[in-house]
Amino acid sequence: MKLIFPSSLLLLFLVLSCSEKKTGLTVSYKLPKKLDEVSGIAYINNKTFVIEDSKNKNSIYILKKNGKIDAEINIENIKNEDWEDLASDVSGNLYIGDFGNNDNIRKNLCIYKIDADQLDKNKIATDAKTTFYYPEQKEFPSNKKEMFYDCESFFEWKGNFYLFTKNRSKDFDGTVLIYKVPNKTGHHKAELIDIFKTCNDKENCTITSASITNDGTKMVLLSHSIVWLFENFESDNFTNGEISTYDLQHESQKEAICFKNNDLLIIADEAGENSGNVYEFPITVLKTEP
Repeated sequence: MKLIFPSSLLLLFLVLSCSEKKTGLTVSYKLPKKLDEVSGIAYINNKTFVIEDSKNKNSIYILKKNGKIDAEINIENIKNEDWEDLASDVSGNLYIGDFGNNDNIRKNLCIYKIDADQLDKNKIATDAKTTFYYPEQKEFPSNKKEMFYDCESFFEWKGNFYLFTKNRSKDFDGTVLIYKVPNKTGHHKAELIDIFKTCNDKENCTITSASITNDGTKMVLLSHSIVWLFENFESDNFTNGEISTYDLQHESQKEAICFKNNDLLIIADEAGENSGNVYEFPITVLKTEP
């Protein structure tokens, strides 16, 4: 028997069939309701660490493999003004990027260091603090067409921090400023080392997190729906290497990314409909995407 579809249904079927594309994201576990605004993630010695952003506690959380909270490390002597990313170094130290700057008005941008030997305690204090400023920013707040000085993304590599700004300019064009700050206590001038362009779609092409492998051979940037992989770069000239881009085909407020190993990424998003999870994403997907 021959089946005859109404033309409207047939058209819908064809559109869905042609446009469907599977994402490489795999849900590892649901985040606990308590952690609905995860903004940074790090993976050290088989443990997953996360933080939340502004208006949340000044705490680092260690997660179990099922997503439940295994431990909470409260940092007693610092404030969560706007913690936007979490990074680690090859020695297992953690770094908190307190540099969220939505309105481009902050003059107290900083990064806190948490020593590796403090990560098994419930309450700690830290005096290791790196403060910095952007020499290119002359006005506070910046002109609406030059609001380049928010930041949600950084990593530590070879004794330096690398920051990737979040563009909030009126005429968004995908510009990302890449800054270098020495991993030393004290106040430093951030050095503008490069400019990277994502795309003109502000919703999907503003950078929300960054990470690098321990051996420095791969680096990634994250937005709400895209991952950029950088490879075969020389020194810290990241943008002159090979760049792969992958549309995750998944809409959520993704705010955190890190390497689990050289071939696997971990991504977290804020709570919402079909979100509030930790995902795994293999590098092989990025490298095979046409």
